[in-house]
Amino acid sequence: MAASLRTWSGRLVARPWLLAFVPVNAATAGFGVVLPLLILITLHGSWTEVAVAATLFNTAVILSSILWGHLSDRYPRRRLFLAINYGAFAAIYAVLAGVGTVYTLYALYTVLGAFSPAGVSASNLLILEKFGEQERPTAFASFQEMSMVGSLAGLLLGFFWTASDDALRALLYVLGALAVVSAVALWFGIREAARPLTTASVARHPAGLFSRLRPHIALRNPVPFFPARPPWRPHPVARFRAWAAEELRHELPLILLATFLFNLSSNLFNISYTPYLYTAGLAASSIFLVNLANNFAQTLVFPSTGGLANRFGVDRLVGRATYVRGVGYLATAGFTFAVLARQGTFEANVLVYALLGGAIAVYTTASSLMLFRSLGPRDPGRLLGVNSALGGLAAVAGAGLSGVLALVGSFRLVFLVASAILLASVPLWTAATVAYHRRHPRPVAGPPPAGPDVLPGHNAHRGT
Repeated sequence: MAASLRTWSGRLVARPWLLAFVPVNAATAGFGVVLPLLILITLHGSWTEVAVAATLFNTAVILSSILWGHLSDRYPRRRLFLAINYGAFAAIYAVLAGVGTVYTLYALYTVLGAFSPAGVSASNLLILEKFGEQERPTAFASFQEMSMVGSLAGLLLGFFWTASDDALRALLYVLGALAVVSAVALWFGIREAARPLTTASVARHPAGLFSRLRPHIALRNPVPFFPARPPWRPHPVARFRAWAAEELRHELPLILLATFLFNLSSNLFNISYTPYLYTAGLAASSIFLVNLANNFAQTLVFPSTGGLANRFGVDRLVGRATYVRGVGYLATAGFTFAVLARQGTFEANVLVYALLGGAIAVYTTASSLMLFRSLGPRDPGRLLGVNSALGGLAAVAGAGLSGVLALVGSFRLVFLVASAILLASVPLWTAATVAYHRRHPRPVAGPPPAGPDVLPGHNAHRGT
């Protein structure tokens, strides 16, 4: 299974048209840094207003994901949905370049959230439809590589742009143009598949499932996935009781709860991090470089995560990656002390945020493999729907909690709370491992073959 996650395996891309995803990933990665800076620098807003904008955006993403997932199945026009998605990015980026008040930005950013999931299912289904069974792991790996390359390019563009000129509004036009390039390239570069698939097909293929669990570049969390509504009639109470009796003996609830806590802490930290860097006195160009360090570390580490999972085991990797993230959060909280903030703020944050980037790459692969091995005969589409819905809830809750703490606390408190929430997930991962091995006990070696002193028909004692 880990082999399907390997990347950069002696090729550039599985098919040339996958290069069309590079510009739009550059646009969304750059925009992820521009948006909070637009609030803080151009509109003279505050950390609270960044948190409010993120809350509205993530709420729109959750609600609209249901609609776009349904439309992707009803109207299998992948190019159309990608054109709508990337065209909406370009149009809203251009309008945001002229925004004058934070309330107008709230409205536009919410609309952007409503359009953000439009192309997620379409892009994954496009991979499944255009590649055969044997090619799909390579295709999804290439798709992820284009995301990594694009994100690095977008952050480098933001750095060079803001290093020479702080015109964030003009940068939005450039990012919008990149989204248009992807939309046009995909529209003219591919044809619709002869046999369209449904959204649930993504979860049935391991590489597709991993692609959906990997955090989206623009959102920093998985886009919610709703392939079908689970049945609740007739007898909803009896259904729930039967489900609870089965699941409480399973490791899946523990995995879902641990994942929720991890995503909650990550969103709380990430939403507050850019305002913290700005308050610490870093220039816009330096903030782009800090984010570049995070993405660059992910790009370096992610190709080796499959091999690490085979060598050390996914259970150990999840725990180690979580600990590393927790230490990074605590280190960032330490940077908020005045003595440490006077010198070396940029260098310290580059190192720590790079460490966090490498840890998230390891965690994403290991946690995805733990989830996948626990599926068994279950419907992966429904389970992935629950998992990503919890991810969406964590995104909204993290943004909301960031806004509350912005009113009553400090960045130091936010990073400490994020670390506490994150470390609370560690015993849940351990319990999930124990539950899994109880359901799948390791075979115990039997006795040596029966010799002449063992009567026929008798069995030697076997350990349990």
